[in-house]
Amino acid sequence: MNSVIIACSTIADELNLAIKETGCNFPVLWIESGLHINPEKLKVRLQQELDHVDNVEQVILGFGYCGNSLFGLKAKNFRIIFPRADDCITLMLGSTENRKKISSEMSTYFLTKGWLVYERNIWAEYLDTVNRMGKEKADRIYSILLRHYKRLGIVDTGAYDLEEFIKQTEIIAGELKLKHEVIPGTLTFLKKTVTGPWDDDFVIINPGDEIKLEHIYSVK
Repeated sequence: MNSVIIACSTIADELNLAIKETGCNFPVLWIESGLHINPEKLKVRLQQELDHVDNVEQVILGFGYCGNSLFGLKAKNFRIIFPRADDCITLMLGSTENRKKISSEMSTYFLTKGWLVYERNIWAEYLDTVNRMGKEKADRIYSILLRHYKRLGIVDTGAYDLEEFIKQTEIIAGELKLKHEVIPGTLTFLKKTVTGPWDDDFVIINPGDEIKLEHIYSVK
């Protein structure tokens, strides 16, 4: 089936590996990272890409719900497929159930290389607060912001060498007063996203339809 993938550059390492290992040959249109902090801007950007897509039967979105940024997107003369996942972390942990299980064991702030490199992330925000207010005040602020978290969970998807990345995340965990732990990830959900089968783990929007709440929160 003639298809194209639209995905966030935050998951570029993982998605590129999933594509390579599955032999998928669909072209990928990358959306710049950082738009997650403003779901409305992300929605506008995604709709722009959808409006420019032509001569395909389906568009696969390499996104989770991302702050409801998918609501209201309209398909043209192709169908839209996207995973039932609240965000990219869920994709890289394999399922919503697995994420809940890991978080129930210890409240976890998840981090991947993509989030640290491409996103306006918690570490960048912390350093900015230190620069503006001083370390003592920044530490007080972040002890409140992160009071519900006990662990900084580094998701290892096998998409890149963790050695240098971990050196940095250990510093981050120390400064934010969180336990540092590497958590096994998986490419299973991402591989299924690009190749199917697109079963109840996915939402399928028919040509001409608009993504609505009932599409996401009801399982076929």
